[in-house]
Amino acid sequence: MYNLHSKRFDLTDQAVELFTNKPLHNGTVLQSFAFDNANGHVYVVQLMAGGQQLPGETAPVSGSGRDGNGDLTLTKLDLSGNILGHMFLKGFGHGVQIGVEPADGTAYLWTETDAVKEGSSGWGTQIARFPFENGKVLTSSSPELEKHRLIEGADRTTVNIDQANGLLTMRYRIDGAFRFAVYSLEDVKRGAYTPIADVAQPTVGTFQGFASYGGYLYLLEGNAYGSGGSTAPAGNTYITSVDLNTGEVMDKQLMSAGTTLTFREPEGMAVRIPNMKHPQKAELSFGFASDFTPNRLANIFTLDRLL
Repeated sequence: MYNLHSKRFDLTDQAVELFTNKPLHNGTVLQSFAFDNANGHVYVVQLMAGGQQLPGETAPVSGSGRDGNGDLTLTKLDLSGNILGHMFLKGFGHGVQIGVEPADGTAYLWTETDAVKEGSSGWGTQIARFPFENGKVLTSSSPELEKHRLIEGADRTTVNIDQANGLLTMRYRIDGAFRFAVYSLEDVKRGAYTPIADVAQPTVGTFQGFASYGGYLYLLEGNAYGSGGSTAPAGNTYITSVDLNTGEVMDKQLMSAGTTLTFREPEGMAVRIPNMKHPQKAELSFGFASDFTPNRLANIFTLDRLL
């Protein structure tokens, strides 16, 4: 049994920018991101832009078609936000949250996969692990994918990797309710799917991403200016911290970072560890999409004070 006790990020701390107004491989809104803490890279996922024709396709596919299929674009960045590479992921899901596991010099991405269309969007129904390969196009049936169905009957599966503690957290929906289950990453990789924690998602606004670090879970919510009750400059971007041992909400704070951004939609969370030799020194990061279609830009801010 893991000891899910740790320090907790201070949500009242003033966030600082990691980078702002950076383009991704496609000009769509960033959905989520994750850090390769061993190699100093950021991986960002977004809905695939319309009008592209990938190998094996008979014609360009519209943006709504890509959304319904669950087609995603993955961009690799350095820590200054410069593009280093990309992949295309067909039939994976909506990209609400992803994880990265650095191992043996390779970055393995953890994402949802096997998208099923609900409403206008495709959403994942299990999770997958695969290596980053620049320029590669993967489908949900590609042999590179190592798939895991952690909970029978669950859907809307998205995933986060806690690199400091060797944990995998999956957000999932079952019987109409969202929950978070925490597993040993090594257990999952060998097919042992017994969670060490499982808590209900507390009531939040428009859900935009999550991350876990040790014994705590962090949830991002909010809307772009002009929608969902979000008005400039304050907006309605909140981060909530949850005790993974009890499911209790520990804190919830309004985020004031990035108030000068145009559009400013909160998207994605991740934990950055600047030096993996000191995993107790970590940063809680959250993203915003900015600017306008067809050239949305990516922005990441961080909190680094632990209680």
